[in-house]
Order: sequence, then C-alpha cells, then structure tokens
Amino acid sequence: MLLAPPRPVHKPTRTIQPAPNWFASVMGTGILATAAASLPWQFPGLRPIALTAWILSVVFLAALLTGVLRRPRTALGHGGDPVLAHFYGAPPMALLTVGAATLLVGRDVIGPTAAVAADWVLWPVGTALGLVSAVAVPFLQFTRHTGGDGATGAWLIPVVPPMVSASTGALLVPHAPAGQFRLTLVLGCWAMFGLSLVASFVVLTLIWQRLAARPVGPAATIPALWIGLGPFGQSITAANLLGDAGHGVLPAHYDRAFALVGAVYGVPAWGFAVLWAGLAAAVTLHTRPSFSLGWWSFTFPVGTVVTGTSALAAHLGSAMFALVAVALYVALLAAWVIVAAGTARGLRTGALPRPA
Repeated sequence: MLLAPPRPVHKPTRTIQPAPNWFASVMGTGILATAAASLPWQFPGLRPIALTAWILSVVFLAALLTGVLRRPRTALGHGGDPVLAHFYGAPPMALLTVGAATLLVGRDVIGPTAAVAADWVLWPVGTALGLVSAVAVPFLQFTRHTGGDGATGAWLIPVVPPMVSASTGALLVPHAPAGQFRLTLVLGCWAMFGLSLVASFVVLTLIWQRLAARPVGPAATIPALWIGLGPFGQSITAANLLGDAGHGVLPAHYDRAFALVGAVYGVPAWGFAVLWAGLAAAVTLHTRPSFSLGWWSFTFPVGTVVTGTSALAAHLGSAMFALVAVALYVALLAAWVIVAAGTARGLRTGALPRPA
C-alpha cells in the first residue's frame, strides 16, 4: 500500500475487529511452521518453533473466525473501502496456510490421518474463497472504488491466493484418489499457478511504474512493498512442489516437462525476488515507517521466499540455496517476534493503527 486516499481518523481500539486485514497475522504465523518444515538443514530447536507457530496459527485463526461469525455484517462490509477490500484475499490464504502447516507440522500432534482430513477441509474452502477474491476484489476496484494514487502493494493480496492454493494443493496430491481425481487436482493447481502468476506480473508492473513516476508515499505505506515478494516466493514453491506431484500422474513426457519448470522458472524468478527485496529494504530503511498492522507484510512474503529457496536447494542440490534459506528463516523468525510483540503491545495500549 504505497499511497492511500485520505480517510477519517479511527479511534484506537483494544479489540480485534472482524476485518480481513487481521488474517495477515495468521498467514505470518503459519508460514513459520511450513517454512521450518521445508528447510533443507534441520537444526536443534527448529521443530519446537514450528510446532509453536502451528498452534498459535490455529488459535489465531479460530479467534478470528469466531469474530467473523459473531459479526458477519461487519466482517463482510468492507467491500467499499479501497484499502481494506484488498485484504479479502488474506482470509483464504490464512486457511490455506494453516491447512498446510497442519499437514506438515501438526501431524506430529494430531496424527497423520487427522492432519490430512483437516487439510482436506481447509484447502477446498480456502481455494474457493481465494478464487472469489481474485475476481470480486478487482471487480470492485474497477467499478466502485475511487480515489487513490495508482497501484499499491495491496493490489496483489486478492490475486495471490490461487498461487497459495497451487503450492498447498500439491501437498494433497499423494493423498487424493488415484486416476482422474488426482490428475484434475494437479492440472487445476497448475492452472491456478498461471492465473495468479500472470495477474501478479501485471500488478507488479503497475507498482514499478507508480514508484518510478511518483514519490514513494507516506512512510506508513512502505511495508506493503514487501508483499511483492509473495508472488515470487510462492510461485517458486508451487512450481517445484507441483513438478514433484506430477510424477506418475501426468501423461508420460509431460510429467518430466512440468518437473523442469521448478528450476527453469524458479532460479530466474528467485533472482528478481532478491532485487525486489533489496529495493523494498532500501526504501524501508530510507522512510523508517512507524509500527502498524502493515508490518505483517514483513512476515508471510519473506516466508514464501524461504520455502521457494528451500525447494530450489532440495531440487538442485545447492548448498548456496540451502544456506540462504536458513539465513532467511532466521530473519523471518526475528521479524515475526518484532511484529507479534508490536501487535500485542498495540492491543494492550489500544493504540494499534490499521494499515495505511
């Protein structure tokens, strides 16, 4: 969210309102668990961190869903808000992230059968809501929203969920019935990969043009620049996971062709992700934004780069990628601690501003 139209000042609150932006905390917490499970080098203490992150993500998701069920009109009433409307892509990604974390980490607590069953509930719901957000939010943006000053990082949020569905759906392929069902799942995930990737490239191009043509905007809007990492990290993860999932499912020759996409696409995309991270970090250090809920943008997008880097390390046998993945995870963990502490402090004092 690089620049937002003027809006009235909101009174501080000590309660979590049923607004979609709060689901970013679930995404940022759940990715700690899934990223830990994907690391090529497992070090002491990593599994307890992953388990704690999974438990917290489940608790956060349950609390937020309870708030939505209690006040559905409030939760669903942000479609006309040109800022909050984009965050309707966050609840689907929260469901998908918790489902993947349950499958990869939560199985150690609840057992593999229950973990698979839980993900089979969360993945279809998250996927359906994500596809709706990818269409409905841009439609609202095209037809109802006015004002603003060009493309922002928030524009990516509603179009990224199908990519998260693609990567998390790949984890379910071995647990799907063999035959046409499994083939349809793989092909559907690849289709969502393309849907989200192309839409993300369009939005990222507009964001770059906006940054090049105009000032970067108020400091409070800068954290959203980090959202640009999400499409790259998640697409690298999805391409590699789907490449593995397609073995023995796609017709002969095609499974090998799709398997190559993970590396052939992933390494160049990783390079651009590094460039985007450098630009986002430079602008962030230059503007020094004050704390807000927008700081959760420092967590989930970085986590997707961790999983993408880990996937490249595993598939290419690269020690360099393995080392970078571990270093990025340490940075992710530090960012989560800072943002979670700031959120807790803001709730306690009643001075937590919403994203700009």
